Amino acid sequence: MRALLVVNPAATTTSARTRDVLIHALASEMKLDALTTEYRGHARDLGRQAADGDDIDLVVALGGDGTVNEVVNGLLHRGPDPERLPRLAVVPGGSTNVFARALGLPNDAVEATGAILDALRLGSERTVGLGLASGTPGTDDAAVPERWFTFNAGLGFDAGVVGRVEQQRERGKKSTHALYVRQVVRQFLGESSRRRGSITLERAGEDPLTDLVAAIVSNTSPWTYLGNRPMYTSPKASFDTGLDVLGLSRLSTAAVARYGTQLLTSSPERGPQGRHAASLHDLTRFTLHSKVPLPLQMDGDHLGLRRSVTFTGVRRALRVIV
Repeated sequence: MRALLVVNPAATTTSARTRDVLIHALASEMKLDALTTEYRGHARDLGRQAADGDDIDLVVALGGDGTVNEVVNGLLHRGPDPERLPRLAVVPGGSTNVFARALGLPNDAVEATGAILDALRLGSERTVGLGLASGTPGTDDAAVPERWFTFNAGLGFDAGVVGRVEQQRERGKKSTHALYVRQVVRQFLGESSRRRGSITLERAGEDPLTDLVAAIVSNTSPWTYLGNRPMYTSPKASFDTGLDVLGLSRLSTAAVARYGTQLLTSSPERGPQGRHAASLHDLTRFTLHSKVPLPLQMDGDHLGLRRSVTFTGVRRALRVIV
């Protein structure tokens, strides 16, 4: 087997020494080319090259969810073709690692590498569904390029939090869960439309959901983690179904306190609920429109402001080693 290892040297939770150990462990079981990313988007370019060639059987992403997202977008740049494309393996190296943990991998990079090697020996893999976001025809965002996401996307409040976190990281702050919590508070205090949102969710054959402050799109569950605590916005979301959406139409102080408590106590059976929370399950295609430009995030990566995004749940998009 010939494999490509894509290494993010800025991965939050792995040192250079740890990465060397992992590279040697993987190289002992396969013919391995290890390449280090040098710029934003480099992992996507490496994934694209692997997809276009015919000599790579496996791409291993060593990094956080952002690195994984780039590799996936590179692999799928011509669209999904699970039988032809290289398989994907993920070694978690970020602060949260939602995709890797949702696959059932250990959150420790060394233990995850061992689990991947065991899976390869056993031939254990699964084909997962992914989310695809694109510009909506007939809108100002029609020409926005398509982008795949592995575990979640969001328009509005949660994307604003992601943007604030990225700003802090650009200023040298380390990505920690405490940093995220602080930015949630600041986003809430700075939110101008907490009581009546500008987002409308439209889907074929159904009445629209209107006046949403935030729309959180999930491709799997849990949505994210706070330390070791999983948080579920859409408990039924799965790599084997379409996309789930949690829409919030009010973010008053009382509502935020209620939803925050519900998230902290959420479980695979129960997520946020209430008069101003709408949950939709297993959607194949829908569009989010906003009256004003709002921040958009995918897999924890802030993508700027959008007024209209069309989402598609694509089943059986990519083979993953688990």
